[in-house]
Amino acid sequence: MYRRSAAAAVLLAAALTLTACSSGGNDKADAPAASPKPPAASPAADPADAPAPPSTDAKPTGPVLPDAKLTPKTGTFTATEKKYLTGRVPEKMDPAAVLQSGQESCQRVQRTAKHDNDAAVGSIVAGEIPGAKDAITFLCPDQKPVLAAAEKGFPDGTKDSPAAGTYRALTQTTTCTWEAKGKDGAVLASGPEAPLKAGDKVTATIPSGTARFTSNGCYAWIPA
Repeated sequence: MYRRSAAAAVLLAAALTLTACSSGGNDKADAPAASPKPPAASPAADPADAPAPPSTDAKPTGPVLPDAKLTPKTGTFTATEKKYLTGRVPEKMDPAAVLQSGQESCQRVQRTAKHDNDAAVGSIVAGEIPGAKDAITFLCPDQKPVLAAAEKGFPDGTKDSPAAGTYRALTQTTTCTWEAKGKDGAVLASGPEAPLKAGDKVTATIPSGTARFTSNGCYAWIPA
């Protein structure tokens, strides 16, 4: 009796195994997808332990490292680099990381200006290069002409009380449009006067008394 029961149990187990194997391939598509594994915890997950470098010319609003502690883990900072870092390094931030951020901004300006000066100016006007103003002032003064041109311009969008004059758009698109309005909301000027073609340069003459200048698809403006 025991032998027959044991044999039956073995046969039943084998049958169940074969059934599971034969049905596994057909049911795989119907099976719910496995949940993705959660990402591994970062060793610097706490923002208080590893604050991100400042991304604009604005300096940190919280506690910053005093000048006496502006020292890298290896090597030394130059006097100019220390001037750039003064008041810019959050208390728990490695000053070398903040310096690197400024150096990368300089490199972006230099590379862009080498191929297209207008593109470099436009990228600063449009705010696409973080901290460009202070980075150029302290870390790459050879790019001050690019910064000077950018400081006379303004980005695409709405500009209140713009200085009267003729400006050109730093864009190659054919969808740039603009409009100048007075204090009463009346349209003083608008453009372009004719449909743009590839390669056309867009200029806008802002009349005296313009209260609001609005553009769309023009990227950035600088004096013509």
